[in-house]
Amino acid sequence: MERVVRHFQEELEALQARLLEMGGLAEERVRAAVQGLVTRDTAAIERVIRGDEPINELHIEVDSRCFTLLALYQPMATDLRSIVAAVKINTDLERVGDLAVNIAEAAQRYINHPPVKKLIDIPQMGEIAQLMLRDSLDAFVQRDTTLAKQVLSEDDRLDSLKTLVFRDLLACMLEDGTIVEPALDLILISRHLERIGDHATNIAEDVIFMVSALDVRHLPPAEPTE
Repeated sequence: MERVVRHFQEELEALQARLLEMGGLAEERVRAAVQGLVTRDTAAIERVIRGDEPINELHIEVDSRCFTLLALYQPMATDLRSIVAAVKINTDLERVGDLAVNIAEAAQRYINHPPVKKLIDIPQMGEIAQLMLRDSLDAFVQRDTTLAKQVLSEDDRLDSLKTLVFRDLLACMLEDGTIVEPALDLILISRHLERIGDHATNIAEDVIFMVSALDVRHLPPAEPTE
């Protein structure tokens, strides 16, 4: 029995390591896509568009590891929640990889036009989204609900910046109708970054459920204290 428990824990640690590797790849692809936009680096953007295969391969591998653990060990309680969380996190990370490709494709279109404006808010959104992703995965590995809750609170900042980008670019388009196409691509990029934050939030919510068995997905926001 002790050997079975030890082997299960080793397999669970290996699963977590693969998820962290996948998260690192997803985060780097988001960083590269935004950086390619800012520097107007065609080659970097193209690498992001064509480099989705490693994340897709890890997506399949992690699912396989999760289903094998469920079938062989029939875990209960916290261990079961850990594996279910891993399945869901795996899906979120794969979608983050897809969103990085979407950002790169929009960036590729954008750099075919003269710059609409200096890019300030979108790079900041990229940094926040990457940090949320990193912190949510750290919270998963460390079973840290406090860090997971910090990720949830960061989502509001990302939403506010997305709204700011939209309003700013809408004003630019009203002033100059020739920039509509590239401005719309910037708005699209801001929406993709906001969605990446949503996936990081999903991961954080899964961490809280995994550790405390508390489903916070549809709870109302906490009331401010006096």
